[in-house]
Amino acid sequence: MSKRDWGVLFVLCGAIFLEGIDVAMLNVALPAIRADLGMSTGGLQWVMSAYVLGYGGFMLLGGRAADLFGRRRMFVLWLTVFIAFSGLGGFASEPWMLIAARFVTGVAAAFMTPAGLSIITTSIEEGAKRDKALLIYSGTAAGGFSVGLVIGGLLTTVDWRLVFFAPVALAVVILVAALALVPKADAPERSGNRIDLAGAVSVTAAIVLLVLGVERAAGAPVVQTVATVAAGLLALALFAAIERKVKEPLVRLSILRDGRLLRGNLAAMLFAGAFAAFQFTVVLFLQELRGWSSLQASLAMLVIGIDVILAPTLTAKLVARFGNARVAVGGLAAAALGYAAFLPVAPDWTYAAMLPSFLLIGLAFSLAYGPLTIAATEGVPEADQGLAGGLFYTAFQFGTALGLAVATTANVALGGSSMLDGLRGALVVPVAMAVLAAVIAVPGARSRREAVAVA
Repeated sequence: MSKRDWGVLFVLCGAIFLEGIDVAMLNVALPAIRADLGMSTGGLQWVMSAYVLGYGGFMLLGGRAADLFGRRRMFVLWLTVFIAFSGLGGFASEPWMLIAARFVTGVAAAFMTPAGLSIITTSIEEGAKRDKALLIYSGTAAGGFSVGLVIGGLLTTVDWRLVFFAPVALAVVILVAALALVPKADAPERSGNRIDLAGAVSVTAAIVLLVLGVERAAGAPVVQTVATVAAGLLALALFAAIERKVKEPLVRLSILRDGRLLRGNLAAMLFAGAFAAFQFTVVLFLQELRGWSSLQASLAMLVIGIDVILAPTLTAKLVARFGNARVAVGGLAAAALGYAAFLPVAPDWTYAAMLPSFLLIGLAFSLAYGPLTIAATEGVPEADQGLAGGLFYTAFQFGTALGLAVATTANVALGGSSMLDGLRGALVVPVAMAVLAAVIAVPGARSRREAVAVA
């Protein structure tokens, strides 16, 4: 890649790293936030839910906005909004202030993230160079989450508000670098084009309702959950009807006819859900059953971050030799094995007994995350790259909410007699989701000869 490409990649890796550590640090700080602001357990969940709703709900709109209004412009604008509201979260003195700040921060990430991904996919030609860039990018994203767990634990021991202020400092550096290193592109040709406002409203409402229904399923009455999901599906049907009739749709539904892209997004959704369910359950095991501190639990899972090293090195070579789809399937299989290895968990387990699972999951991230990102954007016309990125990250966010909801439900339903029974029941969820993801991805695997030709 050229120096210009490396400069762009440096900025965008910084942004996706920022998004990862922002979420991870907040996860660790939640108990301290509850103690300081006097929040109930239900209110505390909304600190996370507000971000997920903003992020997942506006992702498709954010991706399309990048295509229509300019990727660099959207990236810089919403990175600035991210800086402002992340900082405001650190000044919150009431729970509602923090929840509102997290919602807007999630919306900012929903516009910023697909814009950043589409800058990579449109500025670097499709092929080996772009694949390498996307593998580095995805490795940085997962690494940011792993590192954020540790940094969050350290900052929270001083003051939980630092968890909000630290990302602001990093984001300012990224913003300055973006203005200097990301080249200005010609403004998209939009003469005569109009924004599909009805489509934007209906799809955003659909995703928000579906994510809300899934995420609150474990703690809300069944009737309320069913009504919320049904309303989301109705809004989704309305969106599909609108997109078929308008001349300039927000989402060209024909993009969903690409079997490779559809499989990649479904596999990504299940992959994200499996990891969210596993992490949630393991943190409960380490902190509530074993009595470990948040920092100890974070350090225990840090080894999952090995994908930062493996993604741009090992994975890049494997993709070049065996093809993108085969490597992704291998990563999903490794994830299933890693989650299954944790099923016999016992109260007296040593860290050595847990380590094989963490190593396998780190390997899985390095083999699956990048190739799934490539599959979600490969072959998509340049004019739709922002939309493709929005679809991919929407799948990830919805999968995260789904994995947490199902794991929580399993934990509550099976944990009546003992906490360990509930945790073991919840650990079945990531195994099942990872296996299903691998099954979905298998049809996309080409023969070795075809894979090498494509690479």
